[in-house]
Amino acid sequence: MDLYEAIFRRRDVRAEFTGEPLDPEVLDRVLAAGNAAPSVGMSQPWDFILVRDEGVRGKFYDHVRSERDVFAAELEGERRERFERIKIEGVRESTLAVVVTYDPSRGGDHVLGRHAIADAGLYSVCLAIQNLWLAATAEGLGMGWVSFYREEFLSDLLSVPDGIRPVAWLCLGPVSGLQEIPDLERHGWQKRRGLEGRLHVDRWGAEG
Repeated sequence: MDLYEAIFRRRDVRAEFTGEPLDPEVLDRVLAAGNAAPSVGMSQPWDFILVRDEGVRGKFYDHVRSERDVFAAELEGERRERFERIKIEGVRESTLAVVVTYDPSRGGDHVLGRHAIADAGLYSVCLAIQNLWLAATAEGLGMGWVSFYREEFLSDLLSVPDGIRPVAWLCLGPVSGLQEIPDLERHGWQKRRGLEGRLHVDRWGAEG
């Protein structure tokens, strides 16, 4: 699979996980791709926590379900009905989880390139996540980013040290297939926008 195919084939997987074992060599390649991401000042401020324990995953699943209910309570009418039809995670169905964390102290007190943009380290972690996602897609695997959680809950659950943020719980594993149309678009929650109206030249609002 070439780069552009992986980019456009990638999906946020929730319902297609098979739970089958994951080849250790394939997992190593995916993790190595994540670790090869660019980072501000070459600080590499990420760590990867592999979560296989069913008890831990069960506790996280219950927490996610609770947070889903909190969000659903904010919705009304057709919007709430549509949301209820959307599966938001594959915590139990996936083979394992990769939790990606951010350590702002990585690289020391003077991280080259971060003096003016404090969040540059966090952006670097997101680049590592994208690398993981594209590598998983290229390997024929599925990956899904679970965002219905409270950081403090996940930190306590995984004994993450103070000062380090859990940025993403990523479900990972073999899948029966990848959807042609992303779930949120397929369920009518949101439509993907093209470049029209989003491309500016030299300043905001100026078209080329």
